[in-house]
Amino acid sequence: MHAHNPNRFRLIAAAAVIALLVVTGLAWWYVSANGSDQSKWVTAKAARGDIEDTTTALGTLQPLNYVDVGTQVSGQLRRIYVQIGDQVTEGQPLAEIDPTIYGTKVAAGQAQLQSLRAQLGEKEAQASLAQQQFARQQRMLSANATSQDAFQSAQTALKAAQAQMGQLRGQIAQIESTLKGDQANLGYTKIYAPMTGTVVSQTARQGQTLNSSQQAPIIVRIADLQTMTVWTQVSEADVAKLKLGQPVYFTTLGQPDRRRYATLRQILPTPEVLNNVVLYNALFDVPNPEGDLGIQMSAQVFFVHASAKDALVIPVSALAQGKGRKEKGKPDSIMVMKDGTPEPRQVVVGVRNRVQAQIVSGLAEGDEVVIGQRQAEAKKAGPQQAPGGGYRPPAR
Repeated sequence: MHAHNPNRFRLIAAAAVIALLVVTGLAWWYVSANGSDQSKWVTAKAARGDIEDTTTALGTLQPLNYVDVGTQVSGQLRRIYVQIGDQVTEGQPLAEIDPTIYGTKVAAGQAQLQSLRAQLGEKEAQASLAQQQFARQQRMLSANATSQDAFQSAQTALKAAQAQMGQLRGQIAQIESTLKGDQANLGYTKIYAPMTGTVVSQTARQGQTLNSSQQAPIIVRIADLQTMTVWTQVSEADVAKLKLGQPVYFTTLGQPDRRRYATLRQILPTPEVLNNVVLYNALFDVPNPEGDLGIQMSAQVFFVHASAKDALVIPVSALAQGKGRKEKGKPDSIMVMKDGTPEPRQVVVGVRNRVQAQIVSGLAEGDEVVIGQRQAEAKKAGPQQAPGGGYRPPAR
């Protein structure tokens, strides 16, 4: 019996491994050289879906209607009847200024007015008597029954009484005017809600002395939170795309999956410049019946320029493969796979954005469009292209 030679077995095993590697390499070369042309292209299928062309921006929520409630008179803030968060109705008492000074002025004016009216009544009685005496002197003078001096004295007394009545009436009118102002100021010491809404801020504190001679001190702010306005800052590059009345929707950080729809109401003509960036404020209103939209909330805003539901869409990169013109509503060229080979196809593009494009005609659902060429094949192919934009393998 022959002894086993270890070296011989090692040589046999090594030869087997080398043979396997050679066969594997030849197989890989054959597949690479003779594989289908389709493997050289990156493709995607035309499918149904919704598509939008939008401009995005950031916004901040503010109440549509609000009012700062202040005081028209100076004095100590004696009482505040509401606090932040309270719901108030129009005409509801909000606060009260110490009325002592204004009440005193009204009482003094009323007393002075009463005195002048009493004096006027006395002068009216005197004037009536002077009128009667003057009339009697006129009759007697006609009958030569009195002297000229007595007649003139009666005439002078009548004129004096009438002048005194006129003076008193002027004083009464002046006091009445002053009294109306004092009564109004007394009324201003009681502050009422000018609108129905929510108390969203309180500036003054109970016991604080307010001075209205410098500026109207603000006590509280009332806002109607049933309708909110989204103040959106849009760059100067995008503001020209916006049109009043166009659809818009937004989401908030707390509810990123909930869209709230509205229409663009206003674009303010004067921009803000922040860090050398020109931003225009675009405003739109949205109902807030649930009260879940708060003041100063951040909003991600989408201004909708065009949209389509259940449209036939393809990746927008497919347009570049066919050297498309990318103009809405006009014929465009793309590359479509047919029998494993890309061929040019004329299509009409509808709505498009940075990711997708709607195909209005020229393509069917499920058609496979070229969106790119695999990197290894692109390097091998170089700049060579088949007629019509198709790929032509380099000569071997």
